[in-house]
Amino acid sequence: MSGGDEAWLHAKDMATSRNSWFDPENIELATSGIVTQLLQKDLLTKWASAYTTAAEAKKVGIVMAGNIPMVGFHDFLCGFVSGHDMQIKLSSKDDILLRHTVEKLKEWAPALNDHIIFSDNLKGCDAYIATGSNNTSRYFEQYFSKWPNIIRKNRTSVAILRGDETPEELKLLGKDMFSYYGLGCRNVTKVYVPEGYDFQLLLNGLDSFKELMLHHKYKNNYDYQLAIYLLNKVPYMTNDFVLMIENKVPFSAVSVLHYEYYTSEPTLLQDLQSDDNIQCVVDNRQIGYGSSQQPSLTDYADGVDTMMFLSTL
Repeated sequence: MSGGDEAWLHAKDMATSRNSWFDPENIELATSGIVTQLLQKDLLTKWASAYTTAAEAKKVGIVMAGNIPMVGFHDFLCGFVSGHDMQIKLSSKDDILLRHTVEKLKEWAPALNDHIIFSDNLKGCDAYIATGSNNTSRYFEQYFSKWPNIIRKNRTSVAILRGDETPEELKLLGKDMFSYYGLGCRNVTKVYVPEGYDFQLLLNGLDSFKELMLHHKYKNNYDYQLAIYLLNKVPYMTNDFVLMIENKVPFSAVSVLHYEYYTSEPTLLQDLQSDDNIQCVVDNRQIGYGSSQQPSLTDYADGVDTMMFLSTL
């Protein structure tokens, strides 16, 4: 993934052609995160040693999302390390990069051919892991309820500001907001600010991301949301590439950042920890500004230990 193999470079070009949200910079961000955070031998050895291998190999069906490049790689890695057979359904938005990676793996180890299969229909599996929207999760729950399962719904991430952040810290926070154009569950879509917060600091701090407007889909989203707010006379702030709206909902549209005032940080943290909509809280303490898009091996989606689930089937 970090090399210049011609077939890998072609696969990345194909992924960009298939899905214009997957531009080269975002593919590189995703794959470099996988290389540095998930595929280092010492990290893998320490991580895997915390689990016991399943008593026997089961067939695990995995339904992967397609919002960001190779978003399902961690689920694949868990299935591979735990020793199970996998039947994988890829999203039509992200069906090139992981498929290419697995085919390369099979070249190196042909015995894997019968143990990792891509399929549009997941039938006859012993367990399921499915990631999708709140709407599709209802179907997953209906289809897979008879078997052990992990079913994931929509999630998003938020940040806490205190008013004393430096311009460099706010620039790092911009990475949490705008990496992958804000399409990932670890993207910050809402900020909590103290009463009297100077929003000009944040808007200025994000200025280096104004080239987002060069992407036609992002610009279309901005123009559409701006038109909606103008027609409905919704108060907003903008630096001409992101719209800031006061809203209690943690989810926001592409090009929109919600904000809400808080009075007590401990109370706010307690509320966020119990909110099933929140994937992670960026507060420059437990998760530093700029690091939300670099999850480690133990950063399990929705806080559900995928390896523990697989090793105890």
